[in-house]
Amino acid sequence: MTVQTNALAGRREWTGLAVLALPTLLLSLDMSVLHLAVPQLAADLRPSSTELLWIIDSYGFLVAGFLVTMGTLGDRIGRRKLLMIGGAAFGMASVAAAFAVSPAMLIGARALLGIAGATLMPSTLALISNMFPDPRQRGTAIAVWMSCFMGGMVVGPLVGGLLLEVAWWGAVFLLAVPVMVLLLATAPRLLPEYRDEHAGRLDLASVLLSLGAILPVVFALKEIAKGGPDTRSLVVLAAGLGLGVLFARRQRRLADPMLDLGLFRNRTFTAALSIMLVGAITMGGVFLLVSQYLQLVEGLSAAQAGVALVPQAIAVVIGSLVAPRLAKRIRPEFVLGFGMLVAAAGILLFTQAGGGNGVVLVVLGLSVAGFGMGPQGVLCTEMVVGSVPPRKAGAASAMSETSAEFGIAMGIAVFGSVGTAVYRHDVSVPGHVPAGAAAEASESLAGAVNAAGTLDHQAAGTLLASARDAFTSGLATVAVIGATVVVVFAVAGMVVLRRTKDAVRPEPSPAGPAQACAVAPLSST
Repeated sequence: MTVQTNALAGRREWTGLAVLALPTLLLSLDMSVLHLAVPQLAADLRPSSTELLWIIDSYGFLVAGFLVTMGTLGDRIGRRKLLMIGGAAFGMASVAAAFAVSPAMLIGARALLGIAGATLMPSTLALISNMFPDPRQRGTAIAVWMSCFMGGMVVGPLVGGLLLEVAWWGAVFLLAVPVMVLLLATAPRLLPEYRDEHAGRLDLASVLLSLGAILPVVFALKEIAKGGPDTRSLVVLAAGLGLGVLFARRQRRLADPMLDLGLFRNRTFTAALSIMLVGAITMGGVFLLVSQYLQLVEGLSAAQAGVALVPQAIAVVIGSLVAPRLAKRIRPEFVLGFGMLVAAAGILLFTQAGGGNGVVLVVLGLSVAGFGMGPQGVLCTEMVVGSVPPRKAGAASAMSETSAEFGIAMGIAVFGSVGTAVYRHDVSVPGHVPAGAAAEASESLAGAVNAAGTLDHQAAGTLLASARDAFTSGLATVAVIGATVVVVFAVAGMVVLRRTKDAVRPEPSPAGPAQACAVAPLSST
């Protein structure tokens, strides 16, 4: 007896998809509303600058670190079970964060939220791959899933802003509680359970090595993005990479590895992950510079900049929903490739931002790029989970999410460094500016804005004009590099995936029918 890979999902599966959309929507909502609450929580808890940084970063930091572990754990103990455990933990950690009375307590709660959050994304995506075995239905389901994530980014600032008008900063964390209660109440009835009955026990040494590899690398990339490469960040990066090599070697020796490196021999799997990584690198780096451009060059407030970014999120949702329909008529790799070419054209619009209509061009370029990248998130994710045996769906889903997390961190570090280098080369500080202010202005646009506040009107105007022009040049340089990389990978992706007989066809389980049977639904309750 084997699993029917062409069975069509029914009403129960589509209703279950709505349940899976809840934590997905919540995760993006939670990320976008916190930034609005920072001024209030900073005034209440009075964290130091370092503590405030960890309040913001600890969540994403630990999500990235635990994704691979949690994705593999779901394959072993059951994906629905892990989802419900993570949902309960997320709800309790949200309450702890809402009522935190010190920066340390809030940092700890945010760290727990990150660990719990790492269970949600791979579990939901792996369950989707099991509930929708038909490739076309699965593509539509992933598009809905991706759209919910982006939808949270759209409504997050609006919901958060309204909530903070009538409540204290902790209320933004309490948004998670009713969502998780609803998830826990409906999941046992609507979501089937899947797990790999033949998987061995989770290897603790592999877990520690994976954390020891991922966490230092993400930390180092963040530090490089903030202050440029230094001895400490490079040592931490090298240590993380070294532990990554040890992790890979251990996986090759284990009979039942935590992460099956053999998945990378699948050309579709590897190509899709590579394209996702490049897209995340490019958009992560570009998004960092664009948000600074809107506020520090064009003078928009944080709220105005947030509103200006809404069209981009809407464009991504539209692109995500359109992609599966196009992929039914055109080969998915062509939809993916042409979408990336559209994204590259949008990114190139940033090179024209130096004129008087910079806001319009940047918002338009970002929206075009978002629309073009929308198919990438859906189709590459579908290719990743659809090109591996169902029993490996959890690990594949975790790799998909980890690729995106690493890509964003790398994009911020690499493109942030490129933009900073161009800025420092092009900025011209007037000779009569005091040495301290001149040094600050030469480092970054934010430093120039701070330095200008200590100068007379004429000197401040001259300094800011030069600094803004230098930053805009950096944005243009990053745009050209980013667009070039996207075009190269768009063409390469179309060529590589075109040579695959079926870009979204799951491979048969290497263990044969006996093991394939182990991924059938275990229970509906």
